[in-house]
Amino acid sequence: MTDLDPEDVKLVTLARGARLRAHAPHTSLAEGAAVRDTDGRTYAAATVENVDPGLTTSALRAAVAAAASSGARSFEAAVVIGGELRSSDLAVLREFGSGIPVLLAGSDGVVQESVTT
Repeated sequence: MTDLDPEDVKLVTLARGARLRAHAPHTSLAEGAAVRDTDGRTYAAATVENVDPGLTTSALRAAVAAAASSGARSFEAAVVIGGELRSSDLAVLREFGSGIPVLLAGSDGVVQESVTT
């Protein structure tokens, strides 16, 4: 994480903490995510699984929903820990603008991939 901007390190830390609170009894594939809006506010969330996979909420979708329901309408950055960057999740974030960097990190916080919406 040493190459990351301090604000992105904060997102990684928040996402790692959120991952610990994931509800993933069916697959044990816990994710954590954090987003930062353009006002600098941060929101974190974790996977919430359902026996019906179609009703499962990914960590990134949950973080975006928490931010949007708090009034956020545009984002600067996002981080996903312990999962994958699904096109459907990125589409939810893209609803709020393009060009948003999204980092994917392992459970250790080391960034493995970076994409832009």
